[in-house]
Amino acid sequence: EITELDRRIEEILGLENQKERLLARMDIIEQLQRSRPEIVHLFDELVETLPQGVYLTEITQVAGRIEILGTAQSSTRVSALMRNIENSDWLSDPGLDVVETVDVGAGRNARFTIFAEQVSLNDVENGVSLP
Repeated sequence: EITELDRRIEEILGLENQKERLLARMDIIEQLQRSRPEIVHLFDELVETLPQGVYLTEITQVAGRIEILGTAQSSTRVSALMRNIENSDWLSDPGLDVVETVDVGAGRNARFTIFAEQVSLNDVENGVSLP
């Protein structure tokens, strides 16, 4: 009878462990489902904030932090992009990491790297403004 109880205890502990793993997986899936529309808003917002004469070459997102690499016809246009990001509903806190002038054909372009924070869907819906 004791061995039967020990076996049942082990079975219960195994089921509790399995339940915890399943709940953790469900939580991750729910987070992914909630954040799914955010990438769509991010790309829409990038199009809206992009001044004429600015071209994006690479976008990287890590945990809500966006790294934007690109070229512009002038550093003034890079400044305009940063102002547009600052005024955006979906992006905030832009920071210029690199801007360098490069010769392209007969002209010169500005190559840049900008960092920004992605505003979450919950923050936008609740009207939370970030710094």
